[in-house]
Amino acid sequence: MADEAGSGANKYAEFRTGIGYDSHRFAAGGRMFLGGIEVANGIHLVGHSDGDAVAHALTDALLGAAGSGDDIGSLFPNSDPANKGRDSMEMLGLAVELVWKRNCVVINADVTIVTEHPRVSKFRDDIRESLAAVLGVTKSDVGFKGKTNEGMGWIGRGEGLACMAVVTIALEANAGAD
Repeated sequence: MADEAGSGANKYAEFRTGIGYDSHRFAAGGRMFLGGIEVANGIHLVGHSDGDAVAHALTDALLGAAGSGDDIGSLFPNSDPANKGRDSMEMLGLAVELVWKRNCVVINADVTIVTEHPRVSKFRDDIRESLAAVLGVTKSDVGFKGKTNEGMGWIGRGEGLACMAVVTIALEANAGAD
């Protein structure tokens, strides 16, 4: 891959990919956030933090790609009272900062959420914009899809939802060069 100036120098020295997964059950009351966007009122995702499964899956994907040896549970343990009700988009932002400290940049992210309800398609653009802002990429670098489980299993019975995320990061070629 040549840089814009045509010098033939590679802009990135290495690409890395991470995969994340998260699931939460539903409970009555409260508000549900996915990717930092409120998608339901009167139902929430049970979790120690705010339960944003999209942010959680992306955080784990980023930490995996960065090779940090951490996951969301080790960085933000549910045994720490400071994480009770914590904003999951803040946790995602801290994972992005960890990536940047390793002289890497986020290239793109792709998220699939599996749920019977709420239908997330009407929130797709808002979620993509919200995630792009935290990841430091453009909206066109973030994919977001909603799928059902065709009525099968715990998701099909409407007990909760699951989310999968893939992210690609790149080590900048001149990282560490003076």
